[in-house]
Amino acid sequence: MKYWGILCLLCLGLMGCGYQLRDTREPVGIQIESLAIPLFSSTSSEMGFEADFTTVIRQQFISNTRIPLAPEEKAHMVLIGKIEEIKTDALAYRGQDVTVGGYTTTHNVTSSRRLEVRLDVQLLDKRSGKVIWRDSGMRSQSSYLVSSDPLETRYNERRALKSIASDLAKIIYMRTMERW
Repeated sequence: MKYWGILCLLCLGLMGCGYQLRDTREPVGIQIESLAIPLFSSTSSEMGFEADFTTVIRQQFISNTRIPLAPEEKAHMVLIGKIEEIKTDALAYRGQDVTVGGYTTTHNVTSSRRLEVRLDVQLLDKRSGKVIWRDSGMRSQSSYLVSSDPLETRYNERRALKSIASDLAKIIYMRTMERW
């Protein structure tokens, strides 16, 4: 019985100090009636992953918000993204012995790589032409294994790219909804 009274006092105190529960699927400080997320463009020499990026970002909004996605010409707001850079660096090596003409030598062969992606993303209010937010240095990275089979390596690279897209989609979502 003593705990019931303490709980009631705590609830009354929280209600009186301005705390309230908020629907996290609604944006803070901005009204978004509908949102378009067109295919991300790319200035990178690596091609073919723009659709993967766009799909992951759209899915983030579909899964976590009540804002309807609409075609660009009908949307209130447009999320415009450009993949500015994709950088791949060797992360680890393994030695591989090669014998030629009776002589054996060891070569370093890449065993894993780091993939880094840099985006330029902005949220645009189509009615006013105002840029709500823009980040031209959004980055994320992931590593992947390199195999002697090029198809396996490509598959691993694509998984790393989807992981990066997922990380960046969460940042873009939070930037749009929480307005930080």
